Amino acid sequence: MNATPVTLIGLGPMGQAMVRSLLAAGHPVTVWNRTAGRADGVVADGAVLAASPAEAVAASELVILSLTDYQAMYDVLRAAGTALAGRTIVNLSSDTPDRAREAAAWAAEHGARFVTGGVMVPAPMVGTEAAYVYYSGPSDAFEAHRPALARIGAPRYLGEDAGLAQLMYQAHLDVFLTSLSALMHATALLGSAGITAAEAVPELMPTLADIPAMLQAGEENVGAQIDAGEHPGHLSTATMMGATADHIVATSAAVGIDLTLPRAVQSHYHRAIADGHGKENWTRIIDGIRDPDQRR
Repeated sequence: MNATPVTLIGLGPMGQAMVRSLLAAGHPVTVWNRTAGRADGVVADGAVLAASPAEAVAASELVILSLTDYQAMYDVLRAAGTALAGRTIVNLSSDTPDRAREAAAWAAEHGARFVTGGVMVPAPMVGTEAAYVYYSGPSDAFEAHRPALARIGAPRYLGEDAGLAQLMYQAHLDVFLTSLSALMHATALLGSAGITAAEAVPELMPTLADIPAMLQAGEENVGAQIDAGEHPGHLSTATMMGATADHIVATSAAVGIDLTLPRAVQSHYHRAIADGHGKENWTRIIDGIRDPDQRR
């Protein structure tokens, strides 16, 4: 059976990687980009450059977007007009869950189905065994195009709510960006004593790598314990972790580096302790994060 045609709009590094993966799997791919010159490489690889968004959308039932944000989707697709009717739009751009839901309603008004996606790997990993993508939206629209979408990365479908894929995507980036900021903060902390970044980063990386093992210590399922409202303090407590957070703030203040991140972390533990949970596990900080304005 012939591979289904695909249109891909947006040819940054991620979009180009998607096009090449789809072409390698035998899919005819039509592309469009605001700066047409960005299409030169993928056209040389076999893609067809459309002259307009309307022409690009009309070329395929499946239209994949790889744009800066959801506003860029409106800027591009408004020019497609009636060509949107009957199409399935898979938006792999980043934005908020609420904007994804608004976009789904907008697509429906134009006769299109809308599936939200979040690609969880950088461009060089697209199409590899390590690649995976979260999706949400109408299950029938997603399933109809699962084979083509699988060429980008292993599809992980979350449900009918168009906002779910973006929520999961942003949750992953929450962990990622906070970890990167923590790494830079710790590098600056060591730099105050003359330790270079080239020396510091390799020393700090094992702590990031050891976190999964820490969370699985004693074969405990941390997530299941949180869901059950169980926070056993036999391995660590909010008071112990809070004391460490205090020390990090004091050390950072003493050497004159930014206190925004360590003070935010410190506040989580201070809240848990103030709420009477000092003897429970550090996971108790989730209460204050979930409900920052209420005391328990």
